[in-house]
Amino acid sequence: MTDSTAAALTLLGTLTDRAPEGTWSAPGRVNLIGEHTDYNEGFVLPFAIGHRTAAAVALRDDDVVRVGSTFSDDVVEVSLADLDGVIAARSLDWAAYPLGVAWALRAAAPEGVARGVDIAISSDVPIGAGLSSSAAIESAVASALNDVWAAGLDRVALARVGRIAENDAVGAPTGIMDQMASMLGRPDAATFLDCRTLETASIDLGFAAAGLEVLVIDTLVSHAHASGGYRERRASCEAGAAALGVSSLRDVSVTDLDRARTVLDDETFRRVRHIVTENQRVLDTVAALRSEGPRAIGDLLTASHASMRDDFEISVAELDLAVETALSAGALGARMTGGGFGGAAIALIPKDRIADASTAVERAFAASGFRAPHTFTVTASAGARRDA
Repeated sequence: MTDSTAAALTLLGTLTDRAPEGTWSAPGRVNLIGEHTDYNEGFVLPFAIGHRTAAAVALRDDDVVRVGSTFSDDVVEVSLADLDGVIAARSLDWAAYPLGVAWALRAAAPEGVARGVDIAISSDVPIGAGLSSSAAIESAVASALNDVWAAGLDRVALARVGRIAENDAVGAPTGIMDQMASMLGRPDAATFLDCRTLETASIDLGFAAAGLEVLVIDTLVSHAHASGGYRERRASCEAGAAALGVSSLRDVSVTDLDRARTVLDDETFRRVRHIVTENQRVLDTVAALRSEGPRAIGDLLTASHASMRDDFEISVAELDLAVETALSAGALGARMTGGGFGGAAIALIPKDRIADASTAVERAFAASGFRAPHTFTVTASAGARRDA
């Protein structure tokens, strides 16, 4: 039993004296490459990580959904009959994630659901680090409710439930990448996702066999997808697509960029250029992993960071320093990961250089007067599951 599962069960015992129906968990994710392409119907290549969120659930005799978590003192309860109004009011803070899932899953289930539940949540996915702690909550709760409510939804449908919760209950205009990665993860593999069709392929990574590891450098600069910067970038992408006469930037290729430069203002063009070139980098990364192996993808990761820094303008000084220092310390490639404006960078590094790279980053941050970062390695891990 993991620490998060044990903590969720302990918390559930403070909410109810009923025996738990079970425990479920779902992972955070690292996006190897493909940033902000998901809501543009493009391509992404995330992988699930070992850090997980656990949900312990007990049934009730009424129609109340009550949620508690180890990261908040608040216990929130709402009757199923009142969910629509409460979700519409957007006044739930952290509880919008699990309650939003309950609301979205009821709407997606083929049969009406009328049984109340107590849900206790614990997580070791860092919050605000760009590792999708929100999708881990959504996927764990969706998996749990799918079972206890006998909704019968498959993993892709549950990912859609999580996205609806994040978009409509939380108010964050994100795509579906995070939920799909959390639901579909597989050890030592990334999930290649076409965000238009939701077609997926599991791509072997082979990092360990190649003597490589992924180092996460959490800058501890917190970010939030519901805030303005993310919304502004999405609006720019939509404006660019409209000006170019396409339904989404998925339909714009690298060869179209010369024309786009003549049609769009400079800022919108640079936003569009990031999405278009990032889609191509995802395809190139998948091709390189399949034909040459993981040591061939470093330059693509680094080019992705440059594009996010210069064209999409979503990096911050701490992320840029993390990337530059990791590269100087022997990383094959490095980039920020997640929505930007803070969070974490990742670096693909030979295993025997991890300690030196971590020390170099810590010293560089100290020399710049930045808060000490949190560094740790991650491995590609399993997706959402029932644990007990």
